[in-house]
Amino acid sequence: MEILVFLFFPIIVVIAVLIWAVATYNGFVRVRNLVQEAWRQIDVELHRRYDLIPNLLETVKGYAAHERAVFDEVTRARAQAASPGHTPATQAADENQLSQAIGRLFAVAEAYPELRASEQFAELQRELVNTEDRIAAGRRFYNGNVRSLNTKVESFPANIVANIFNFRRAEYFEVNDPSVRQAPTVSFGNQQGQTGGYAPTGHQPAPTPAAPSYGGQPGGYDPRRDGGQPQGQAYPPPQQPQAGYPQGPVPQTASPHAPHASAPQAPAQPAPQQPAPQQPAPEQPGPERSIPPAQSAPEQPAPEGDQQGPDEDGRFRPPPA
Repeated sequence: MEILVFLFFPIIVVIAVLIWAVATYNGFVRVRNLVQEAWRQIDVELHRRYDLIPNLLETVKGYAAHERAVFDEVTRARAQAASPGHTPATQAADENQLSQAIGRLFAVAEAYPELRASEQFAELQRELVNTEDRIAAGRRFYNGNVRSLNTKVESFPANIVANIFNFRRAEYFEVNDPSVRQAPTVSFGNQQGQTGGYAPTGHQPAPTPAAPSYGGQPGGYDPRRDGGQPQGQAYPPPQQPQAGYPQGPVPQTASPHAPHASAPQAPAQPAPQQPAPQQPAPEQPGPERSIPPAQSAPEQPAPEGDQQGPDEDGRFRPPPA
C-alpha cells in the first residue's frame, strides 16, 4: 500500500499543477481580451472627436477669421493625435495637447457673443462634450482592466505562467493635464431680476408698517398677537350681541373729577354685563286627560215672602226685614 502511495503521489501533484496552470492561463487571456476591447472602444470615441474638430473650426472661422494662430494649433494637434502607431501612453500625451488646443479655441469663442449664440456652434459643443464624457467612461473601464492584468502578471505564482506564455504589463491611458481634470466653471454673471444677483443700492424699499392694535392704542389688545386674551388695562374684545337687549354703546357716567385736558385719558372700564333673562322651558306635552263637566248646584226656590222684583232703575232691592 505504501508503494502505491509513493508511486501515485507525484502523479497527483503533477495533475494539480497542470490544472492550476491552465486556469491561470485562461485568466490571463480573459483579462487581456478585456483590455483590448476597452481600448477599441476608446479608439472609436477618439475618432469621433477627430471628426467633430474640423466642423468646429469652420464654424468659429465664420465669426473670428483673424484667429489664425489658434486654428493652426488645433489643426496640428489633431493631426498628431490622429496619426496611427500610437501606444496608450503616447496617445494619452497627444490627447493632452489636443485638449489644451481645444480649450484655447473655446476661450477665443467666449469673446464673440454672436458665435456663442449660434445654434450650430452650440450643437457642435454639445456633441464634443458628450464625446468627451464617453471617452472618460471608456478610459476608466480600460484602466480598471489594465490594473487587473498588471496585478496578475506581478503576483506569485501567476507570474511564472505569465513569463512562460509572454504576458506583459499593459500601459495606462491617463490624462496628465490638470486643466482637463478640472471641471469647467460656468458663470452667467449677475443679471438684474434673477435669483442670486445683487440688489440695487440706490433705493431702499420703505419698511412695512406695523399692524395697528385693537382699539387704536399702542399696547392694546390684539387677538392675532395675544392669542385671544386681553392683557393689562387694554380694551376688552368686542362683545357678542345677545337676544333681548338693544344694541348700541353703553352710556358712561361723567366723573366729577375730570382730568386736565393735557393729561392722558384713562381707558374706559367696560360696563358690567347683565345676565340674560332665562326663558321658561317649553312645557312637554303630556297624556291628554278628559275633565268631566262641572255640575251646577240645584237652584233653591226662594221663599215666597222674600221675592222682590226689580225697581224702576232695574236694580234689585233687598226684602224688608
